[in-house]
Amino acid sequence: MSEVGTKEAIETVNPATGKSLHHFEHMTNQEVTEAISKCHEAFKIWREVSPEDRAEAIKGIGKALVNSKEELAQLMTNEMGKTLVQSRQEVDLCAAICQYTAERGPNDLKTEDRDMVSGKKGRVSYAPIGVVYGIQPWNYPSYQVVRYSIASLMVGNAVLLKHASNVTGTGKLLEKIYSEAGIPEGLFTTLVISHDQSDEVIKNKLVRGVTLTGSPDAGRNIGQKATAELKKTVLELGSNDAYLVFEDADIDKAVKACVKGRIYNNGETCIAAKRFIVTEKVYDEFREKFVKAMSEVKMGDPNDESTELGPMAREDLRDDLHEQVLNSVENGAEIACGGKIPDGEGFFYPATVLENVQSGQPAYDDELFGPVAALIKAKDNEDAMRIANDSRFGLGGGIFSKDEDAAIEMAEKHFDTGMVFINSFGLADPAMPFGGVKDSGYGREHGGFGLREFVNIKAVMKR
Repeated sequence: MSEVGTKEAIETVNPATGKSLHHFEHMTNQEVTEAISKCHEAFKIWREVSPEDRAEAIKGIGKALVNSKEELAQLMTNEMGKTLVQSRQEVDLCAAICQYTAERGPNDLKTEDRDMVSGKKGRVSYAPIGVVYGIQPWNYPSYQVVRYSIASLMVGNAVLLKHASNVTGTGKLLEKIYSEAGIPEGLFTTLVISHDQSDEVIKNKLVRGVTLTGSPDAGRNIGQKATAELKKTVLELGSNDAYLVFEDADIDKAVKACVKGRIYNNGETCIAAKRFIVTEKVYDEFREKFVKAMSEVKMGDPNDESTELGPMAREDLRDDLHEQVLNSVENGAEIACGGKIPDGEGFFYPATVLENVQSGQPAYDDELFGPVAALIKAKDNEDAMRIANDSRFGLGGGIFSKDEDAAIEMAEKHFDTGMVFINSFGLADPAMPFGGVKDSGYGREHGGFGLREFVNIKAVMKR
């Protein structure tokens, strides 16, 4: 790896205007090595702190996040374009994660006494492993970081962060907020580095675990590099989540939830509603109301509280999305609304609905990471579930039906995905496991499950 000098830098850009926000110099290789060593030294202090005292410190981080809410929310909006209203909601979710983890963590990590088959006594304990390296995306600049880092801190680990370059400012502000909450210096460290430097971080012997949220290709790349070093990984990757509208669904409720599910966070959410699979019996009614509602979505300045849809995070992402739309149309899909790049500054893309979506089109096979909905007709409820599972992804999904018991049974027994929402669109909840299957990755975060991803589950057996 060649030395990175101070001339190389990251430029952040406001996606609503296309104008430069800030420049951040890359760290030198020596600075990276020193930061990792300092993080490890902080770990050696932190691992000796009791779970109860760690919990109090995590409550302090939650309070610090709340105290910095307006500054943090505005920065997220400036850097990646989400509406300011939703940026504030993201900070609230981060604080809730801190509170939930602090309340439940000490109990979830308690040593367990067990009776062994041999008749002897045994104990199972959960010990921290060291420095956990998180490679995080730009779409939820604070939440993605808090999701893995708070769980890691709760179990006694230390945390390194490489954030997406376009939200570098948020990564640095989070480091400041965590530090102000009183945790040991260096315990949470944001690295401003290149991809080549990141590969060297994975190889560093002081780094014991690697977690990534990103695309399947990024997951394969990082997963292979970490596995080559025999390091535990958690990968939360992309998806093309299917929302099923069954024959007995409340159509008005389904339309409202599906529109929100497609445009929330400007449509740039791994667990967003993306494919809308509607049974033939109610298809025409749903289509008419859904297309109308999507065509009326207000796009504009993300700082305006009446705005429902802000810009996409980067110009190249918008170009990629539009190419997927055009490619789908070339292969038989039809545009029911939207589908045109607007004139003017910023990286805006309108709420779009594609219909006549079939296998072989990006709208069916791939992830559309932006406000584009794929509308698919199914023969009946069973056919809808078949189409939903006809995907290489499996992160989330939803079912709309007035028979909630039947919908829950269908979700539990047949939906090949990590999370299912019944008669609603949802994101993350600190009390529920978050993660997927197939090309959507592996491992779980939240709900107590994330606490045990990067620990040494230790068996101690007595004579």
